[in-house]
Amino acid sequence: MQGFLEIFLTTSAIAIVLNVILKKFNIPTIIGYIATGFIIEEVFYVTTSEQLNHIAEFGIVFLMFTIGLEFSVKHLMTMKTDVFVNGALQMGITGLVLAVLLQYGFNVDENTSLIIGFAISLSSTAIVLKILNENKDINEKYGRKALGILLFQDIAVIPLLLMIDILGQNGTSISSLIIKTLVSASIVLFLLFFIGKYIYGRILYYVLKTNSQEIFIATILFTVVGASFLAYYFGFSYSLGAFIAGMMIAETEFKHQIEADLIPFRDILLGIFFITVGLQINLQIIISKWFLIIALTIGIMLLKTICIFVLLSLKNTKSEALKTALSVSQIGEFSLAIFSILLSNKMIDNDIAGLLTLSVILSMIISPFILKNVKKIATITNDEIVAIMPKIDSLNGHFVIFGYGLLGQEVVLKLKNQGIPYIALDNDMSLVELGQSRGENVYYASAEQDMSFENANIKSSAAVIVTISNEQTLELVSKKIIDYAPNVNLIIRINKDEKKIFDNLGENVKMIKEEAVVARTLLQEALVCRIKQQS
Repeated sequence: MQGFLEIFLTTSAIAIVLNVILKKFNIPTIIGYIATGFIIEEVFYVTTSEQLNHIAEFGIVFLMFTIGLEFSVKHLMTMKTDVFVNGALQMGITGLVLAVLLQYGFNVDENTSLIIGFAISLSSTAIVLKILNENKDINEKYGRKALGILLFQDIAVIPLLLMIDILGQNGTSISSLIIKTLVSASIVLFLLFFIGKYIYGRILYYVLKTNSQEIFIATILFTVVGASFLAYYFGFSYSLGAFIAGMMIAETEFKHQIEADLIPFRDILLGIFFITVGLQINLQIIISKWFLIIALTIGIMLLKTICIFVLLSLKNTKSEALKTALSVSQIGEFSLAIFSILLSNKMIDNDIAGLLTLSVILSMIISPFILKNVKKIATITNDEIVAIMPKIDSLNGHFVIFGYGLLGQEVVLKLKNQGIPYIALDNDMSLVELGQSRGENVYYASAEQDMSFENANIKSSAAVIVTISNEQTLELVSKKIIDYAPNVNLIIRINKDEKKIFDNLGENVKMIKEEAVVARTLLQEALVCRIKQQS
């Protein structure tokens, strides 16, 4: 007991001192925790254990639960392209390319190289989501795309583990494993959905009636751990169960209080997780193979960045594609668990496992610096936006239209025919080129950047019309416009079920329901705003 207390107190002291110093230089606390683990391992010869890893993993569990609270089932459905298309293509392409390189570069057999390739294609949920939350970038377009990829990777852990079972055990039926997984997934989703929708709200109601903070917190902790255990019992990751549970509770009115109470537990457990990462640093391998470790890490991160950037730039701006690619370029923590399983199954030797483990840790150390400066790194493409979208100080009492899709084109045409000054913005270059070919004032710009608002001079506009159809993007853009210019007249097009989402935006927001004659009604509201402004 005394030895444990000495280690605990020393670890806490080192972590506190290091992070206080690092914070002065704006260096992420993740680095301090990893360094603490390394120091403790060298001083006390402490090694990570299965029990400690399970405790540490609950840092990621609580993180995923709080991320789930920010979503709802409806929001997740709007992300289906980011999750199931971008996520699947990212893992498939990156995993196969890495598998080929491992097979021929490190002489790893075909089956093992395939598993390692997919393991390396995973990114760090703990690091990416922690820093995106800290930077308030989780709701930005690139943040949502990064989250979508991470969610698919969490789901992909299951078939990855199945691959190890299939390739590592003789006589195992592939069809039975797949059927078992599908049945388990159905049971988990049904149970969490049923409990979250029909039971949990009533339980929390009676708990809150006790007016006991400790009972409320104990109930939340039980919820998180219980949902995680349920998912794990059926063969899924703890964090996936926590995310689904958080998403179900997001539909209730208690989500803000739950999130506030959980943050201290989440941050402490995440600190323990990163300390366990530091415990796995092998100084001897670093000294003997430092150049190979650095080259391998940079090569993997560069390859992942290129693959994701090329994939996303097909349907997104280069800036958003680059920011997303850089955000998920590191190797994820779950790959450490995969290497450990492969090692125990004698599918990989100690030297390669040690080399890959250190590459994972080094990428996790580099990643916070990239994430903190991801917008600065992507400024090359932002300069293109400024060049194409000049600042227009001369406009006053004009209309600003965000979105040049079919509805946006119709609104622009009506304004143009009436000789009313306007400016339309879109981040789809093909639509911008279409508008400019028609002689219309259409510019390439992001609807999520203050610079675009400033250049379009929206504070002196008669009204801002948002014609974006995606609910999630519409909500994000609308909030950003109101934050930038609280007194602006904002007119948005909504579906019939979306009114509650936008009720809190303020009295200057006009909502036009989709079933109306949308373009005409939008224009009528806009002209009313202009008349009021002129009077």
